[in-house]
Amino acid sequence: MNKLTFSIGGVHPHDSKLARECKIETLPLPQTVYVSMSQHLGAPAKPLVNVGDFVKVGQVIAEPGGFISAFVHSPVSGTVKSIAPRKDLAGNFQTHVEIAVEGDVWMEDIDRSKTLVKEITMDKEAILERIKACGVVGLGGATFPTHVKLNPAPGKVAECLIINGTECEPFLTSDYRIMIESPKEIIVGAAIMQKVLGGCRCVVGIEENKPEAIKTMSAAIKELGYPGIEVKVLKKRYPQGGEKQLIDAVMHRQVRSGGLPIDVGAVVQNTGTSLAVYEAVQKNKPLFTNVLTVTGDSIPVGMQHNYLFRIGTPLSFIVEQAGGLPEHAAKIISGGPMMGKAIANLEATTVKGSSSILYLSEEKTIRQSASNCIRCGRCADACPMGLEPFLLYRLTKAADMEGLEQNAVQDCIECGCCLYSCPANIPLLDYIRQSKAQVMGIIRSRNVKK
Repeated sequence: MNKLTFSIGGVHPHDSKLARECKIETLPLPQTVYVSMSQHLGAPAKPLVNVGDFVKVGQVIAEPGGFISAFVHSPVSGTVKSIAPRKDLAGNFQTHVEIAVEGDVWMEDIDRSKTLVKEITMDKEAILERIKACGVVGLGGATFPTHVKLNPAPGKVAECLIINGTECEPFLTSDYRIMIESPKEIIVGAAIMQKVLGGCRCVVGIEENKPEAIKTMSAAIKELGYPGIEVKVLKKRYPQGGEKQLIDAVMHRQVRSGGLPIDVGAVVQNTGTSLAVYEAVQKNKPLFTNVLTVTGDSIPVGMQHNYLFRIGTPLSFIVEQAGGLPEHAAKIISGGPMMGKAIANLEATTVKGSSSILYLSEEKTIRQSASNCIRCGRCADACPMGLEPFLLYRLTKAADMEGLEQNAVQDCIECGCCLYSCPANIPLLDYIRQSKAQVMGIIRSRNVKK
């Protein structure tokens, strides 16, 4: 197979897939879960339950708070103890529904059997409604509501559905494991989305450093026999899993500044999302579980894990189940080392998009003292969006919002390639992320006035 990749920028960090061979384990239930109302892109969900209510696994506990929002379901059975603000992973207060776990009673209409359901009987409208009702969101990072993404605006036509199986972030292996353990379910989910989008071709993109996933997914496609679905092998290159980079690699098309993938005929969904779509449409199972990796360079060999967890599980409980806090862990990160965020609060809980608990040693976390920019241009060479990070850095320090917008700081995908490649150790991403947020706020306020 020809190995594809995107056209500009990128870096090659060591993949460090230490938990690659760790099979998915089902995490035990904690005594209490705290389900966030803000675990998807867009407006927070609005609670539909009251303190004292008894809820079952899979029962709706919150409705969408706007067009870009999603239903939230109970991940456990038990009594609602409180509905109140609680700190999330970043230390910000968000509304959570606290549920005391009592048994494990599921909604009766959820099919809990392991039988593969291959035949797709629903029409497009019914599929979209089921995906919406089950609260499915993108599990590749942005957690954008899937029913919205699968329903392009009038005049926009999907030519290619891309299933993102790259998992290019170092250390993470949750997507890899579901491709190994549930390949057929992922392909049925892809076929469902393919049907919704009008029967366009479907490409499953997997990086070359995952040969077993390439093998299992290719075999599943062959066995199931759905037309127009194929695996494409991609070169190992970060950030291959970025939406625009993946479109470039697979379709050789570039999404313009401020544009959307559908503008070039593409819809991109993560492998975990495809599995969630299968479970929603074929099994009527809402999205209240996902897989995360517990890994890091400070964990002893044999202590890595891939856990099937339920949303709302306290991180402290997962840490305890995985053997406790490693002695040499200097930093704990949610996500990967390139784009993940430091965890400020271990009493925070998992959300739909949780992908890892990453322990990094002091050696991996110490930043060297920054020196003056030597104008080498490596950050610009590494930027997969074609930006000039050194210029954005200078504009940020000068608080030049107009200059930042003109130089497309809003297009930054916060991948960290600039920081990774800078020989002067300048925290470019920190500065750019800050100015990007300010510029995006200015753009939003301008659009509201219009």
